[in-house]
Amino acid sequence: MLTATTRCETPNAGKYLQQLCKHFVHKVDVAYNDGHGQCRFSCGTATMNAGLEGLDIVVEAADTGALTETKVIESHLVRFAFRENLQPLAWRD
Repeated sequence: MLTATTRCETPNAGKYLQQLCKHFVHKVDVAYNDGHGQCRFSCGTATMNAGLEGLDIVVEAADTGALTETKVIESHLVRFAFRENLQPLAWRD
């Protein structure tokens, strides 16, 4: 299993975690509660943890292509956080 991690510095991490999970719940298997969420895509899994200063995201997938596809979580986060003018996230594989 391949893994990549990133952190989005934002005071609205909990809000974005909830928005992402609610958005994807209609399409994939999602579980979330206060401060933690997980979206299980067909290509891989995105796990999110919200803190006071940021949103930590870990994506896991079977191969490089699937890992890249699972990072779709980033484009949705950037769209939801448009008021913050987020820059592309720095992923660590």
